[in-house]
Amino acid sequence: MICTLCPRRCAAVRTETAGEGFCAMPVLPVAARAGLHFWEEPCVSGVRGSGAVFFSGCVLGCVFCQNGRISRERWGRPITVARLREIFEELIAQGAHNINLVSPTPFVPAIRETLQPPLPVPVVWNTGGYERVETLRSLEGLVQVWLPDLKYVDAALARRYSGAADYFAFASAAIVEMHRQAGDFVLEDGLLKRGVMIRHLLLPGALDNAKAVMDWVAGTFRPGQVLFSLMAQYTPQPGAEGLLARRVTGGEYRAAMAYMENVGIVDGYCQEAGSARAEYTPEFDLTGI
Repeated sequence: MICTLCPRRCAAVRTETAGEGFCAMPVLPVAARAGLHFWEEPCVSGVRGSGAVFFSGCVLGCVFCQNGRISRERWGRPITVARLREIFEELIAQGAHNINLVSPTPFVPAIRETLQPPLPVPVVWNTGGYERVETLRSLEGLVQVWLPDLKYVDAALARRYSGAADYFAFASAAIVEMHRQAGDFVLEDGLLKRGVMIRHLLLPGALDNAKAVMDWVAGTFRPGQVLFSLMAQYTPQPGAEGLLARRVTGGEYRAAMAYMENVGIVDGYCQEAGSARAEYTPEFDLTGI
């Protein structure tokens, strides 16, 4: 396979067992954990948990990633398409409200195969937002809930922190495509059954970027179309420097919440200000794999 799945389009040669290019992943999935996950937004985790599968490799290079062991270090276990389908079914048998695919983009062809026949619960595409519209269109009809980050409007910030100066151009187009496929969000008994929920992690010293993100969301979608989640859980990672060496201040987060209200974003969530806790980073110990 000559890979052009993500916006980097690095044309890496990827086989079933080996990979090159930015993500350095093979064609067959590599994963580090599968289990019931209770730390998503309430409409995703519910009371029984989201059936989260954490894939290795990533198409972004975020220096602040809390899942660095699997995203940057690419740690995990290779599995077959058949085994991935079994994992989905095992999670559903445990009571998962949905199947939550975390950073799945490098494995789109294999995942398409695993989603036939359709699962009896919604499929959640949990992504950093750096996606090609053409790749998302290949998933049409297979994903019910889209859970993208919208990390940056600021190109300089995107280059510095994620090595992707073109992030906003691709992420904004991807989110519009996700909404085209899923339509306006649908909640049933407090659970998200279909639709798009856009996440933004407030970064230290990046309030202007957060405001620009919310301006775009409010200017692109009407109330009732998408959900928005403002997150406060940024945690400095080992070796963090400059602004990233500290947490978000209470003043920064209060200002972001006030701006969210002022621009008219009413559908969604504001994370508790004290949410930068260790349990948001699961143990990548091959549980469930």
